[in-house]
Amino acid sequence: MLPDEPVRPTPVEGQGPGLPRCHRHPDRETGVSCARCGRPVCPECMVPASVGFQCPDCVHGAAERQARPRTAFGGVLSLGDGALVTKVLIGLNLLVFLLTEYVAPDWQVKLGLVSWAPVPVPGLRFGMAAGPEEWYRLVTAMFVHGGLLHIATNMFSLWILGPQLERVLGRLRFLGLYLVAGIAGNALSFLLTPGPEKLFTVGASGAIFGLLGATAVLFRANRVPMQPVIALLVVNLVITFSLSSMIDWRAHVGGLVAGTVIGAGMMYAPRAHRNLVQGLTTAAVLAAALALVLVATARLPG
Repeated sequence: MLPDEPVRPTPVEGQGPGLPRCHRHPDRETGVSCARCGRPVCPECMVPASVGFQCPDCVHGAAERQARPRTAFGGVLSLGDGALVTKVLIGLNLLVFLLTEYVAPDWQVKLGLVSWAPVPVPGLRFGMAAGPEEWYRLVTAMFVHGGLLHIATNMFSLWILGPQLERVLGRLRFLGLYLVAGIAGNALSFLLTPGPEKLFTVGASGAIFGLLGATAVLFRANRVPMQPVIALLVVNLVITFSLSSMIDWRAHVGGLVAGTVIGAGMMYAPRAHRNLVQGLTTAAVLAAALALVLVATARLPG
C-alpha cells in the first residue's frame, strides 16, 4: 500500500472483498459505521448524531439508559397525567362508597375502623381489639364514607390538595404520604378510644389532613406566603373540634402530624442522601403508627 493510499474497509468475514455490509441489512454494502458501536450501517439505518451517525440499536439503548427527569424533591417527573394517583384514589373512594352505601351496607362494618373490648366479658374482642388479623382496617377505613356530604367534602379536598403534591413529589412518594398519614390518623384514633368504648370511624379525613400538613411544608420550603394554607388549616381544625361529636378529631390530628413530618422529611432531605432520608422518614412514621396500635392493644381489658 502506498503511503498516500486511503485505508480500505476490512471485508466482513465470509463476504469476500469489497465494502462491509450493514449489520441490519446484510445485502447492502456501506462505507459508514456507527459512531458508538462501530458496526456498518446503511443509509436506511443511519441516525444522525452530534458526530457522525449511530445505528438504531444504539439510539434506542441510549434512550432506555437515559435517566428519567426528576422533580425538585426527587420524584420521577410524570410525562403524562400529573394527577393520575389523585384520580385513582378518588375513583376507589367512590367505588367503595357505592358498595358500602347502596349495594352492601354491612361492609361498612367489615371495612371500617371498628373496635370493642367489653369489660364484662374478658377475652371477647371485636375489630381492631381482636389482634393483628384485624389491622387491615387501618387502611380500608380510609376508603369508607358515611353519607353523600362526607364523601363529597373529602373528595373535593383531595382534588384541591392532591394534584399539586403529586406533581412536586412524584406518584410513589405522594401515594406513600397519603396512605401513611391515613394509617397514622386511624392509629391515633384507636389509641385514644378507651377499651370498653365502641370505636367506629370511617373516612379519608386523616389522609386529607396529612396532605394539608405536607402542603404547609411545601409552602414553607418554597417560601410561598403561608397565610392561605394556615387559614385553611385553622378553619378545618375549628370545624373538627366544634363538631367533635360527629367528627373524629383524633384521626384528623394524627393525620396532620404524620403528613407534616413526612412532608418535612421529603422536602428538606439533603440531595446527596435524599432517597434514604425520605424512605426512612416515611418508614419511621409508619412504625410509630404501628407502635401506637400495639400500645392501644396492650391497654385493652382482659
